Amino acid sequence: MNEFFMWFTRPENSKLFVLLLFFTVYGLILLYVFTGKKRSSRLESYKNIPFEEGDETAPQSKENEQ
Repeated sequence: MNEFFMWFTRPENSKLFVLLLFFTVYGLILLYVFTGKKRSSRLESYKNIPFEEGDETAPQSKENEQ
């Protein structure tokens, strides 16, 4: 067991492990985001947010009142 920790502490070995770890986490995040019918329909509705009109009930700034 001690030999494994010594192998892991060498930079050339730990870099590969971290690369695989981040790649796996990135892949899992992509699977989570793009699978599921409810989630995909919700994400699909977000694409139009920049084109929607602003909230009409938003308070006006003091500069606009003068």
